Amino acid sequence: MHELSRSERRLLDAMQKDTTLSQIDLAELSGKSRTSIWRLIREFEEAGLIEGKVALLNPKQLGLQFHVMLSVSMVKHTDRTRQEFEAHVQSLPEVMECYSVSGDRDYVLLIISKDMESYNTFLNTQILDHPSVHSASSSFALRRVKYTTALPL
Repeated sequence: MHELSRSERRLLDAMQKDTTLSQIDLAELSGKSRTSIWRLIREFEEAGLIEGKVALLNPKQLGLQFHVMLSVSMVKHTDRTRQEFEAHVQSLPEVMECYSVSGDRDYVLLIISKDMESYNTFLNTQILDHPSVHSASSSFALRRVKYTTALPL
């Protein structure tokens, strides 16, 4: 874990909320010089605090408005079956996030799809047909109440 000063937290908080801010803007927000901002950003990247910079796309505008929380139970709990399933999940663009979880299920996947028909095809061909999967249960989002990518700093 990396200990952050108050000004470093302000800098990271501003960056995670708006990656289009210039180094001049960031310097003003954090009370540091532009050169020190450049150095800090490089240090944050090298330390792994900044994993990447992306554009957040609007899924609804792209016709991807069907959100599903998919709980999956495995056939066996071996390293091999876990590795095979996790490698398979990594290759599926519909899977936005995947968590190994405690409880009566083994994984929870956050899936995005354009509609029920395409989700049903995905579920049957990509999840239920996988040899490591015993069963799956879907919960469908009715509406998004909150969404953020900003971490609480």
